[in-house]
Amino acid sequence: MVSQKYKELLGAKSVIRQMSEWAAGRAKEIGMENVFDFSLGNPSVAVPQAFTDKMIELLQTRDTMELHGYSQSQGIPAVRAKFAAYLNRTYGMAYTAEHLFMTTGAAGAVAHAVRAVTQPGDEVITFAPYFPEYNHYVNQTGAVLKVVPADTRQFQINFEELEKLLNPKTMALLVNTPNNPSGTVYSTETIKRLAQLLEAKQQEYGHDIFLISDEPYRDIIFEGVDAPYVSKYYDNSLSCYSFAKSLSIPGERLGYIAANPNCTDSELISPMCAQISRGIGHNCPPSIIQIAVAEVLGLTSDLSVYETNMKLIYDELVQLGFEVVKPGGTFYIFPKALEGDAVAFCKKAMKYDLVLVPGDTFGCPGYFRMAYCIETEKVRRAMPAMRRFVELEYNMKRISKPAKDAD
Repeated sequence: MVSQKYKELLGAKSVIRQMSEWAAGRAKEIGMENVFDFSLGNPSVAVPQAFTDKMIELLQTRDTMELHGYSQSQGIPAVRAKFAAYLNRTYGMAYTAEHLFMTTGAAGAVAHAVRAVTQPGDEVITFAPYFPEYNHYVNQTGAVLKVVPADTRQFQINFEELEKLLNPKTMALLVNTPNNPSGTVYSTETIKRLAQLLEAKQQEYGHDIFLISDEPYRDIIFEGVDAPYVSKYYDNSLSCYSFAKSLSIPGERLGYIAANPNCTDSELISPMCAQISRGIGHNCPPSIIQIAVAEVLGLTSDLSVYETNMKLIYDELVQLGFEVVKPGGTFYIFPKALEGDAVAFCKKAMKYDLVLVPGDTFGCPGYFRMAYCIETEKVRRAMPAMRRFVELEYNMKRISKPAKDAD
């Protein structure tokens, strides 16, 4: 008999993927250029040429076993050492190779991190709006995910509601900054306040509380935004990173966990993760990608396009009367829908070939997400469709005349 548990999950497919699949089907009918697909967070900017050149060089000059053989379970030691040195230079930390564990993207990092610091029955707290896959990363370990309601004014941490959820069963908090789906970046003030609260609760409960920081968008920060490195402010922290967004290589599936050198059993986290891998089959990222990325640390794709796209969409939404918090990073924006039912709102948008994702799946009903990692030219062409949608479905007019280049 097949697993009933996973059979039941077939009826709860990702809404994001469902919307993306609808867009692909619609594109076959009218052409992809005519479908304004804001569903999937798939990086749209080109991979840096230097990264491509490095891959070619490695293939032409390195031993095939070095490039294509299994790496050690924790990742290639020389790669981990380079990553540690880079983090130390960039953020003033004191990592060594022993504090890092290489993973298949940020998803693999978070999945390992949760298992490393919880046992069945423990509670992990996260903050709405949140990436819906956290439900699976946490609940399938036997731990239980608890969600702090959103502070919809700025999408910073709702501390009043957080303190209501904290209890002796709390073993970890899972934060995502810059945030998917809101684009909000937690400020230094927010992170310091969170660290102080967790320090006090560790003393009160008599056990560690780990802060798992999910950071795949760490390098997509907009001008003037305060974007602290979370692990710098709290000892019991695990930083989970991915190169998917910064280098535009999501299909290569490379990330890492960096255990704060001051956290409890910091030298054991990486080898523990290697043991966790034996049970979930998420080990040994491709050797060639580990080596290539280590050769170009600090390099990113041209991420400026995301801020350009954000400004176009944000300005248009404000002119159309939407309530929306201006993103500080990522390639997402999370406006309030023009009716209480965001699912119905997004279905209506599909009539105008606008593919949006309702916020219910992110733990924030009444809002919707737009992933603007698409060509700027297409963003510009999408805005008239957004205006038609709002005017015809909700009888709302733009506050001022649209700029000529928006049409």
